[in-house]
Amino acid sequence: MALPQLTDEQRKEALEKAAKARHERAELREKIKSGKVTLEEVLDSDDPIANRMKVSALIESLPGYGKAKAAKIMDELGISATRRVKGLGARQREQLIEALSK
Repeated sequence: MALPQLTDEQRKEALEKAAKARHERAELREKIKSGKVTLEEVLDSDDPIANRMKVSALIESLPGYGKAKAAKIMDELGISATRRVKGLGARQREQLIEALSK
């Protein structure tokens, strides 16, 4: 499937939208890292930015966790590396909260 041809204006709008989403995701990660937002709040959120965040990025945002620990936890729980927060099932959410609250 070929990519659609965008006008210069459409391309500019798409780039601005992507930059805004990256900025909002970075703000959310900072709030998680500083403790202003909890894991449970993100998992229960209706915020589209939180819902589209990869689970691995969410775990890495938590204080004391990095790529290696996040990958280990996701592997132990059987969560795909490409899974997004909204795509988690109820059981996976519970297991994730339990694993990260130790």
